Amino acid sequence: MTTDEDDETGLDIDLLAASLRADFGDLGAFVEALAVKLEDAVPGAVSVDRRRDGMFGPKRVRRIALDAGGQRLELRTDGAAIQTTCSRLSGGIVIKRDELDADAWLRALGEALAIQAQSSNATRQALERLLNG
Repeated sequence: MTTDEDDETGLDIDLLAASLRADFGDLGAFVEALAVKLEDAVPGAVSVDRRRDGMFGPKRVRRIALDAGGQRLELRTDGAAIQTTCSRLSGGIVIKRDELDADAWLRALGEALAIQAQSSNATRQALERLLNG
């Protein structure tokens, strides 16, 4: 995404990625916080799968997937590590999947969210709350 595109959305992609990365020191907290932030920002475009740890344990995020602009950005976790992928979609079907490192995935996520913000005032406001809070 170019600087001109950043100006059009009013969002700074690097700042957005840094904000998403802020909780990364504690992997569990990072994944949980990211899921909540995305559910708030783009509820129709994100799906979050949570599973219970044991019979009575709390539900924890296992998978986050965001479909935007012909791609699916997916994060999977087992609680100890994460796996991040970016898939190209055609008609909702995955035609190509690439593994990305966490930084590249966060950057791609920031770009996808900025694109979403161009067409949705609610998404733009949610992202501004994410950046300012």
